[in-house]
Amino acid sequence: MTARQNDAAQGNQSTSGSASGGTVRKKLSQPEVNTIIKLHQDYRNGVFGGRRASFSFHDLEGMMFAGADLSDADFTGAALYGASLGGCNLDRAILFGADLRNTNLAGASMVRADLRGALLQGANLSQANLYDADLRDGMLAERDSVTRDIRAMQFKAGAADMQGAAMQGANLSKARMSGVVAQHTDFTDAIMVGCNLVRANLSHANLTNADLSGADLSGATLKGATLTNAVLTEAKLQMADMSGANTTGMLGDKPAGKPIEELGMTPEEALRLHALWVTTGGTDGRLVDFSGFDLRKIGSLYKAQLTGLMAANAVFFGLNLEGAAIQGARLMGADLRNCRLAGADLRGANLKGAKLGHADLRGADLRPLVVAAGRSFPCHLDAANLRHADLRGARLQQAVLCEADLLEANLEGAETEGADFTGASGARIPSA
Repeated sequence: MTARQNDAAQGNQSTSGSASGGTVRKKLSQPEVNTIIKLHQDYRNGVFGGRRASFSFHDLEGMMFAGADLSDADFTGAALYGASLGGCNLDRAILFGADLRNTNLAGASMVRADLRGALLQGANLSQANLYDADLRDGMLAERDSVTRDIRAMQFKAGAADMQGAAMQGANLSKARMSGVVAQHTDFTDAIMVGCNLVRANLSHANLTNADLSGADLSGATLKGATLTNAVLTEAKLQMADMSGANTTGMLGDKPAGKPIEELGMTPEEALRLHALWVTTGGTDGRLVDFSGFDLRKIGSLYKAQLTGLMAANAVFFGLNLEGAAIQGARLMGADLRNCRLAGADLRGANLKGAKLGHADLRGADLRPLVVAAGRSFPCHLDAANLRHADLRGARLQQAVLCEADLLEANLEGAETEGADFTGASGARIPSA
């Protein structure tokens, strides 16, 4: 008789324990899981008879949770191998020592969840929100090395293991991940601001475009990691091993390009001269060329007069350009990641190849710039990186987005009449 048949014969009650002879896991059916979810929902809503969900040390392999609200639920030591928890609310949930291998957690909210010692190998956490989640040392669950039965569990000390997990676009800001094992894990586009990664093993991890601003990587292993275009400003890297890492385009505290001091004038004076040049039609002031400069020290550009700005390949990362007048600007290859551009006037701007990942472009005007009757210049976003950009309500009429990367960009309510998306990639590109 197999272990699964033996369980069935005992009313789905697992009798397999840990090596110390202890842990017993009850196998739940899908209807039983659905009932617990319903009672938890009643508990959350204050309905009489509701009860907080406790899946502690239960076998939930392959179960479907269908985007349920399981905030504050207890999954301590639960076996969730291959379960579907995509889009679920798991805020503050206890997943201490849980087996989450190959589990679908895409888009799940796991704010302040307790994931100490959890097994996350092969799990899909793309777009998941793990803000302030705890993935430090705890009791680590693993499949029995002899029987390979998921109900025969052992425990050992260790931090969360997420080798090979999919963490693309996940929010790990302020997550506690000291000692975590994340070899070969994909953190592409992940937000890891202020993340504690002390002594973490990130060997050969993919951190392309990841934002590690203020992260603590002291003593971390980053051997062979891909840090292409990653952001490590104010990150702590004492004793970190980055041997063999690909740091092409990595943004740190040192100037990326020409330092602002090489302008030959203060940033304030340069901006004043440019604004005067614009308002006088070029008769006064000066057109300052910011191309190739690292402008991160320039401060806020809120509602700044930047019409016709020349700033190809300039670094604006994280600056506030909300409501700025940037019509006809030449921003080819510029780094505008994480910039606030809500309500900005970008009519006719040339943003070919620009980096706009996670940029806030809500309500931005990206229509053609009309300079005379029958003469206009479209806004160019050819080959621009707009991954995870917020374009809600943006005016994109006749904009050119050929070959643009719009993965996970939010185009809700955007006006796209006449826009050219030829060759653009992304899951939510409007149909022609």
